[in-house]
Order: sequence, then C-alpha cells, then structure tokens
Amino acid sequence: MFRAALPRLARAASAQAARSVAVRAAVAPTAAFSTTPVSAAAIPTGLNLAAKGFAARSPAFAFTRAYSTGKEHVVNVPFMADSITEGELSRWEIPVGSFVKRDGTIVTIETDKVTIPVNAPFSGIVTEHFSKEGDNVQVGNPLFKMIESEDAGAGAAPAAATKAPEAPKAAEAPKAAEAPKAAAPAKAPEAPKATPAAAVSVEDVVKGAVGPRERRVKMTRIRTRIAERLKESQTVAASLTTFNEIDMLPLTQLRNEYKDLFFEKHGVKLGFMSAFVKASSIALQDVPEINARIEGDEIVYNDHTDISIAVATPKGLVTPVLRNVENQSFSDIERNIAALGKKARDNKIAIEDMAGGTFTISNGGVFGSLMGTPIINLPQSAILGMHGVKERAVVVNGEVVVRPMMYIALTYDHRLIDGREAVTFLVRVKELLEDPRRLLLDL
Repeated sequence: MFRAALPRLARAASAQAARSVAVRAAVAPTAAFSTTPVSAAAIPTGLNLAAKGFAARSPAFAFTRAYSTGKEHVVNVPFMADSITEGELSRWEIPVGSFVKRDGTIVTIETDKVTIPVNAPFSGIVTEHFSKEGDNVQVGNPLFKMIESEDAGAGAAPAAATKAPEAPKAAEAPKAAEAPKAAAPAKAPEAPKATPAAAVSVEDVVKGAVGPRERRVKMTRIRTRIAERLKESQTVAASLTTFNEIDMLPLTQLRNEYKDLFFEKHGVKLGFMSAFVKASSIALQDVPEINARIEGDEIVYNDHTDISIAVATPKGLVTPVLRNVENQSFSDIERNIAALGKKARDNKIAIEDMAGGTFTISNGGVFGSLMGTPIINLPQSAILGMHGVKERAVVVNGEVVVRPMMYIALTYDHRLIDGREAVTFLVRVKELLEDPRRLLLDL
C-alpha cells in the first residue's frame, strides 16, 4: 500500500512546486524592483488560488491596487457626542482618486449642534465615497475608503490610463483635409415679421409667469435645531425682560488710555466684552438666582460662572462657553473670546466648547442694534443683551450733556427669578461698568 501511494505523492509534490514557480514568476518583476504591491487582478486566473495561498503564508505581501504603497482601509463615521447618533454629509473636500495628507480634512458632517470635519487618519489616496452630499450618515457606518500612500502623484496613474483611449482621434484628421463640396447659393433670409408684445396680466405676475420670484433652500441641521430651541424657550420659560442704560464714557476713556499698553503686553486687543463678562460674573455671584436653573422640581445653584458668548456664524448662532470666569483676568477673557470666536467662524467649534454654560451674553451692538429682547438659552435662566453705543443727551449732575450711552436688557425666567433679583443684577452691572475702578477694588 505504501509503494502504491508513492507515485501520487510524487505527482502532488511536483504540482505544488510548479504552482510556487508560477507564482514567483508572476510577482517577481514587481516584487524585485518596486515597493508597489501587485494587484490580484494582475495575476493570471489560473494562478489566483496559488497566489492567495502565497499571500496567506507571507503576511508582508499584500494584494492591493497597483498604484498604492500600502493597504486599503475603510473609514467609518466617527463618534461625535453622546447625544449625536447621525449627521448630514455637508461636503466632500477630497474627491475620489485624489491624494490627501495625514490629518487633512476629507469630508465635513453637519449635526444639529456643530459641523464636524473628518480628517485622514494617514496620508493616502481616497478611492471610494460611500455617501453623497446631503445624505444622512450614522455613527459607525462606512464613510469612505482610502489607500495608504506617501506619494502625491500615485493617484495620477489611473487617471492617465483612463484618458489613453482618446489617442485614436488623430486618425480622423485626414477627413478635415478633404475639399469642401460646392454649396448652392443660399437664399437671403426673410425679414422676421414683427409680433405684438404679449400682454402681462396681474395673475401672471402673481403666479411668477414672468420669471422666478422666490427660491427654496433646505434648512441646515444647525438652523433647524436653533429654531426648535428658540421656540422651546418661548414655550417653557416664563420670559420677562427688564432694561437699563449705561454711561460708557468712563469705560471708553479707560480703554482708549490703556489699549496700546494692553496689546503690547498681552498680545490681544482690549475691548468692551471683557469688562461686561467680568462685571456679569461678579453680579452673578452677588445674585445667585440669575446663575441658577430649574431641573424638575429642584433649583440648581451654580457656584461657578461659566458664561456663554453668542457668536454669529454663516450657519447660525452658536454659544461657546468661557469656563470659570470668576478666576480669569481681562486678558484671559479677551484671549479666550478671540479663540472661541475664530473656531466658531471656521466651523471648528466642538460640542464640549458649548456645553455647560450657566449664563449667556449676546452682543447685538456689533451689528448696530439700538435695543432688543434676547431669548433665554435653556436650560439657563437668564441672558444679558448688549446693544450699540449711541451718543445721546443725558442729565449729569443737573446739566444736560452728550454721552455715549448703551441700553442693556436682561431677559429672565420668571418661574425662578423675581423682578427684584433681575433689577438688582442689572443695576449691579451698570455700577461696575460706569465706574471700572470697582472691578479692581471688588466694590
């Protein structure tokens, strides 16, 4: 029996050796002279099984696309926040077939709170998009596919291969050299007949028959969420607004006198916002009800002042938070406001930048607002509205003088805050800003 089996074993060994030689012959030219792995499609069909076995025994040998220098990876929709499970694919920054460096933005996803960029985990070539712009994408689902590569020109090879068939067009050139046939003389064109202008009725104008009179654009997720929250605030809170005015002359004089030295030392400009934020922080500690919120049947008092700053962006209003303002100096406040504002305008603001505020300041004065009633940013209980500085005639020490004046407004939730607390808070802010020395002396 053993002797009968010897011929079969010999034939099997011979076949295995032949397959190994064939695989080496198929992959040797590229493996010996290039670092680019060979595509499985480049190996003859009859050798695919042997090639797969060879790759399995040799982990360092990987079958990928011919223009890649590494493995192909699928990148999923990343985790965005605990409360966010999906988003809308806003824009593909890198098209299929293009090279992108590590940490370069490939796609942006818009959620109901922020716009999140998805960056390349490594340098490489994007080979496939799994979703289109405007699609809803779920966290954890495949988003795009890319191949590791350090060569920016590697993606040009497939493009050149697709354009090669255009060469045969040169063979059609001799046809252009043929002599044109004599054409019969064309008849003179007849003069167009005058037609009476069509009358436009009022109904045609109303129906838009004379041209488009409106256009429709889908609301972004952020704008939709802002609309929901603003309406929720009006429905849930018992909103009431109280007003006061501030003589801005002392603060303006202080700013004009020290703004150059302030910038020279701290590297940021001295504006009005730092003074308003600091004054609000002090007033919040003096009147803790303004810094509190309602949760169920309980009142939560915050012993810290995390102040949200309303920032207008092209996609809507966002409110990044300044943390622990009670411990920050004027320069710290100005620097942090500038950094958060830039992140918001560049669509790089993160969820954690906007979470946890205890009070909000909205500065409509930068747009020229004279007076307004801001809406509470739930679950907070109050919001301070700043407005434009306008010169007005006011009475000071029994005399009529012209002073730069600003109206300020506090909208508060009357379920938690009574009129006494609201007015006390606003008067405290007014006192601190009309005499900035109080900010320094803690008076």
